Amino acid sequence: MQTLHSLIPASISVAVENALVQTFNTTVLQEVILLTGGLSAAKVYKIAVNDQYYVLKADPVEVIHDHSCMEVAAKAGLAPAIHHLNKHTGITITGYIQQTPLQNAFKSPGILLMELTKTIRAIHELPLFSKESSLLDTVDGLVGEFKASQMLTGPAFDVCFTYYEAIKAHYPWHDTDKVSSHNDLNPNNMVFDGEKIWIIDWDAAFRNDRYVDLAITANFFAAADQEEHLMLETYFGEGLKEYNKARFFIMRQLCRIVYAMLMFRLANASGGSGAIHDLDMQGATLALIRTQLANGQLNLAEYQGQLLFGKAMLNEALNNMRSDRFDESIQQLINTIN
Repeated sequence: MQTLHSLIPASISVAVENALVQTFNTTVLQEVILLTGGLSAAKVYKIAVNDQYYVLKADPVEVIHDHSCMEVAAKAGLAPAIHHLNKHTGITITGYIQQTPLQNAFKSPGILLMELTKTIRAIHELPLFSKESSLLDTVDGLVGEFKASQMLTGPAFDVCFTYYEAIKAHYPWHDTDKVSSHNDLNPNNMVFDGEKIWIIDWDAAFRNDRYVDLAITANFFAAADQEEHLMLETYFGEGLKEYNKARFFIMRQLCRIVYAMLMFRLANASGGSGAIHDLDMQGATLALIRTQLANGQLNLAEYQGQLLFGKAMLNEALNNMRSDRFDESIQQLINTIN
């Protein structure tokens, strides 16, 4: 049986014990499980105390996050309850949600999309987060880091980054219409307990462009045009305009590029120094990724899964940026701004 001291690094054991005493008046755990599958440097554990499950998270001291966004979300009932938060040690204890797979919980993909979109709208209606960051600087930094690494090169990347320059030139980066944004609404961060959707892992949250949350969610859940339209109608209602559609479409490609860069960064680290990466971009599709993930043939916490997922995201962005709709969307942004 795994124990607290066998799983938790000695360097944080005192901080963890103090958190347990302050929260539960005991260090005795009935159960402790290291939760795998996360891609951050934080250690995340499922613990049982007094017949109740909780999540204990330990951020590395050098990257302790600003938890103010999570506090706002928890107060509004969008994130699990916070039972302990120490901003100096990086230890948090929150409620544990026993989840039901999202795709199995709703009668149709359309109903799921509507519920996800309503959840996004609720996030965006939260009091405005105090934490700020530059979306353009974030994306530019990731692209620049990838280029400098020389990890993967070739025509696909050259063309992709040419389109990215067009987005850089015409996207309204400095629009002051900001909302409280989660910024990482992938399926792992959406937990359904049978009654409502909870949002977890608020480390990347800050005041941001509303289209980021919409685009990331669509990239994981909206494969067809009618699903995309359903999302936008649910979010904007009768106020939906062609400009909203254009900006959303461009942001979807931007978010695909971002996720590709992040996965390549992880793959580069997983592959180790001197690794020779397969340059072939052919056949890497999101459809293939979904199939292999469903069949247990791919693990996004391992090198091959990270590399393939990065390639699939970049290919998907490239296919969409080569379309007439991309040119039309860029022109719509130009016309509206001017």
